[in-house]
Order: sequence, then C-alpha cells, then structure tokens
Amino acid sequence: MSNPVVVFTGLSGTGKSTLADLLARKLGVPAFSGDWLLGSLAPAHAVLARLDRPRYLAMYHSMLESLITRQLILDQGAVVDCRIDDTVAARWQGVADQYSAHFHVIECVCSDETEHRRRVEGRQRNIPGWHEVDWAHVQRSRAESPPLTVPHLTVDSMEPIEANLERIRSQVT
Repeated sequence: MSNPVVVFTGLSGTGKSTLADLLARKLGVPAFSGDWLLGSLAPAHAVLARLDRPRYLAMYHSMLESLITRQLILDQGAVVDCRIDDTVAARWQGVADQYSAHFHVIECVCSDETEHRRRVEGRQRNIPGWHEVDWAHVQRSRAESPPLTVPHLTVDSMEPIEANLERIRSQVT
C-alpha cells in the first residue's frame, strides 16, 4: 500500500474544503472538490437540471471516482472534498484496493449549531458557475443523509484547524 485517497465528507460549512486543501498541500497530491467540479458544468445546467436526484448524484460521484482512478493509475494519491454515503465509500474503497492505495474517510462536523449556521450564512466561496448554499440547504442535507457506518475519523470544526489537521495527518500518513 502506498498512495492515500482521503475523502472529506460532511455537511456544508463544516470545514471540509479548508482541511482538504491543507492536507492536499501537505501530501503533495491534488485536491478534487465536488462543488468546483459541478461549477465547471454550468454550461450544461439545462441538461443536468432534468436529471432526478439519484442520477445527478450518481453522475457527480462517478466523475470524482474517475479523477481518483486516474491519480491512482499515475501512482499518485488524491484528496476529495464532497459528500458521500456508505455505498460510495465502499465503491471508492474498492477502487483504492485495486491500486493498493490507502483509503480514508474524514467526516467533518460542527458541534455548535449557532456557529455552523453563522459560517454557512457568512461565507463567499466564489466558485465560478456554482451557488452559495443557505442554512435551509444544510437542514435538507442533514435530513436526507444517513449517518456513515463505514470506518472513518470524525473531526469537529469547533476545534482548532491545526489540531484537526494533525489528527488527520497522523491517521493518513
């Protein structure tokens, strides 16, 4: 086993992107963000809007899986910033196993709901072709997302970024 595939998952506003970008820099591997990927598809929005939610999510996860696979073919790892469920985690674990790569899931949470809401409502990511999410989106996502049961590390964004990054680094390296 050599290259890591590290997936950051969790609700919007829990620090996934921040930690994913920092870890990718430390590991010297690319960071793939689901939101940036979907933003790049803005010209195809009319076509994508016709997809039902399961097909849309399948396309989204399939594109990210393709990027992971490409990195592993090149004998390199990857960091991925997107929401996943147990089914996607199991599929991506299989891809990592096929290339003898370490696979890690990091779930990001924010234990202070008031602070979580403040972060969501106050952020401006400026992703071309993508929208900012609001608190109602976070609440819908929470309601439709079953808890992860696959092995994973949970980090709380109420802890200092450096402490969370060190916990993650100690697990993935």
